[in-house]
Amino acid sequence: MSFVSFAQVTSEIDTTKIRIGEQINYRIKVEADSSALVVFPEGQTFMPLESVEALDVDTTKKDAKFLLSRIYKLTKFDSGSYTIPRQRIIIGDKPFFTDSLKIEVNTIEVDTTKQKLYDIKPIIEVEKTGGNWWIWLLIAIAAIALVAFLLYWFIWRQKPLTEEEEIALLPPYDRAKLALKKLDESQYLIRSEVKEYYSELTMAIRKYLDEKVYDRSLESTTDELISRLQLLKEGNQFPFTKETIHNLETILKRADLVKFAKSAPDTPLIEMDRATIEKEIDSVKACLPEPTEEEKLLDQQYKEAQERKKKRRKVILTVAISLFLIIATYIGFSLKYGFGYVKDTVLGNESKELLEGEWVESAYGYPPVYIETPEVLRRMPDSLPVEIRDKFERTVFAFGSEEQNISVAIITTKALNIEDQQNQEGVEKNVAQSIEQILNEWEARNVQNIITKGEQYITPNAVEGIKTHGSADFPIRNSEDKLDGEYAIFSFATTDAIMHITLIWAKDDVYVEDIIDRIIDSIELKSNEQANAEQEAQN
Repeated sequence: MSFVSFAQVTSEIDTTKIRIGEQINYRIKVEADSSALVVFPEGQTFMPLESVEALDVDTTKKDAKFLLSRIYKLTKFDSGSYTIPRQRIIIGDKPFFTDSLKIEVNTIEVDTTKQKLYDIKPIIEVEKTGGNWWIWLLIAIAAIALVAFLLYWFIWRQKPLTEEEEIALLPPYDRAKLALKKLDESQYLIRSEVKEYYSELTMAIRKYLDEKVYDRSLESTTDELISRLQLLKEGNQFPFTKETIHNLETILKRADLVKFAKSAPDTPLIEMDRATIEKEIDSVKACLPEPTEEEKLLDQQYKEAQERKKKRRKVILTVAISLFLIIATYIGFSLKYGFGYVKDTVLGNESKELLEGEWVESAYGYPPVYIETPEVLRRMPDSLPVEIRDKFERTVFAFGSEEQNISVAIITTKALNIEDQQNQEGVEKNVAQSIEQILNEWEARNVQNIITKGEQYITPNAVEGIKTHGSADFPIRNSEDKLDGEYAIFSFATTDAIMHITLIWAKDDVYVEDIIDRIIDSIELKSNEQANAEQEAQN
């Protein structure tokens, strides 16, 4: 048991030797007047040991004075010999200090004959949360599905045929017979519309002749049509009978009289003409030669060509509409968000994904540096020379590289012994030297064209520091190219520690610049009053 006594302050620990991870009960006792204000140490003032817990102050009364006692639970996870620094207790307006105490941290002996040993488990990568990307995916799928449905419904779907389309698909003979049937069902004769009746009647025979006999039957006059039929008969192309030609001539001329001379035949005569037209359609059909195999083949090929043409028209229309929608969507979003932003969103951009991803806000090192970054900073190996590791402790946290157009590092160097701590003038000198050392290390790494500027910097929570910034050409690993970049080094210091926040990024990358701005705006450290209070407590 170690025990040290002062005028009004005593401190003790329950043991001077522990194993790795075990806890020490460090007790501070204070005897003070009932009216005196007593302030015990707070925070990590026991470095290099870690403060696990500070219990509540226990108060007892002794005569006209109070006896105050507080226990701190301390531990260490590295073996070795360590010194608990002096602790500062303020009674009223006067400071009192405990003495420093030596602690031995021993390794744990393991009986390998009874205890099996296993390899260290590999690091498990934790998947980052995906954010709300699935919502945008659902919206995109819904939009594509809607467009596909509209294209199918209006272009590719086999639409029900209209009555006119169904009639058009019928053979000429069937269309002529159907036209006569519809004429019988009409109300022309009941309404005494003889002109309209004869127009439909003659149109039925003319259309049939136009498709099967003479392809100008519709625009020919009655005399021209009859002359052509007579020539076809005399040329042995169609074996029309004289009766057929005579009947067609009679009915067509009577129809001309009805249409142009306002003639009004009797109903029996009209019905007779209707029956005659139907009979002559059958007669013409009987005169038509049977199509040859070659004609049938040509007709089949024609139909297939029409189907291919129709399908090609659908494909062209679908592609044109799709391209139009894609281009219109791209232009619309580009006008709202910018063409570069939309292009990077569609094609992907690593810097943009970092900027819009889930950021991490955390504290690194001690004294802690609070910062928000696109990814968690990882602890890097300590590069301090071996000969000074018993005097100084350095921690490095970093992420990114020149290949990613951005690099972030937090370097904290802390003095372990009180004699290595500096006054304010020494601190400023050490900060300047450490910045110069960083720039020298860059030059050793073949960083070229370094332009440096310096200015005072104040964090959002009013902590003063130094900002060193400028531009340089940074070498890219495994490449002969260099990163045309900019950098900023934010330096902060207490009497026993120097913290550097180093940022390197590519020029002319708007996303990286936004990332850097957001990181800089998030930098926070403990205020000077807090740092000085902790330092005085350690001294």
